[in-house]
Amino acid sequence: MNNWRDKLFVTLQYLVPQHGLSRLVGILARSEVPWIKTTFINLFMKRFNIDLSEAEISDADRFESFNAFFTRALKDGVRPLAEGETTLACPADGAVSQLGAIRANQVFQAKGHDYSLYDLLGGDSALASEFTNGQFATIYLSPRDYHRVHMPFDGTLRNTRYVPGDLFSVNEATANGVPNLFARNERLVCTFDTAQGPMAVILVGAMIVAGIETVFSGQVTPLPKTVSETDYSNREPVTLAKGDELGRFLLGSTVILLFPEAKAGFDPALKAGSKVKVNSGIGHFGQ
Repeated sequence: MNNWRDKLFVTLQYLVPQHGLSRLVGILARSEVPWIKTTFINLFMKRFNIDLSEAEISDADRFESFNAFFTRALKDGVRPLAEGETTLACPADGAVSQLGAIRANQVFQAKGHDYSLYDLLGGDSALASEFTNGQFATIYLSPRDYHRVHMPFDGTLRNTRYVPGDLFSVNEATANGVPNLFARNERLVCTFDTAQGPMAVILVGAMIVAGIETVFSGQVTPLPKTVSETDYSNREPVTLAKGDELGRFLLGSTVILLFPEAKAGFDPALKAGSKVKVNSGIGHFGQ
């Protein structure tokens, strides 16, 4: 923890009604009432210095709601896809929170804090074993970033697992001050089978995140506060290519990638704090 402000910020996270506040924001974010959506969009653009020059819609008044503004599409070609059959593409615009090796079943969160694969994956020990001693990357999406999540590699969806939890804010202060942050926040675990082995893409909720959507099932949070799993193996296959949109945050948070042992590696230039762009190369998957 850097200072007393960070400590106060983290303490308040435990006291506020996390889910109630987030659901209220969700109602306002979905509103198409002109003065509500315009007020929120204008305040947000000013506060976070939003640049719409890369967006498909560059006129803020044309968005039908704050959610439509927040999940805005990009113009074609502004995020070229990294080439190479084994190249991993970054799943989102944002910054690296942490990345590297999974030590047995422990994932690094911040100095002094690790969390377990078992907890992160909602108590699925069989799935956790597939990523033991593997590699992980945690990408944080700031409020001003593009908030759609794309595939880092070609894959066929095996299952999704919604894991209920808290809604702490996700940033440096909470990563340093809230133990097991990513394994305690609400999240959606998407497991894919690829030509190189299993891959997990985990969308983590946070304070005032009004929901998580996927292209294959629509909005999947908020849900009742029980673990919910959907098996796609006996359905018509959901196969997504590298660079395809996977989902989006209705107000944003964090994406965690998991890869099996001895299968993936990351660009050595990347480290905590590195800025990244969706579809850019961040490493390799496979030999």
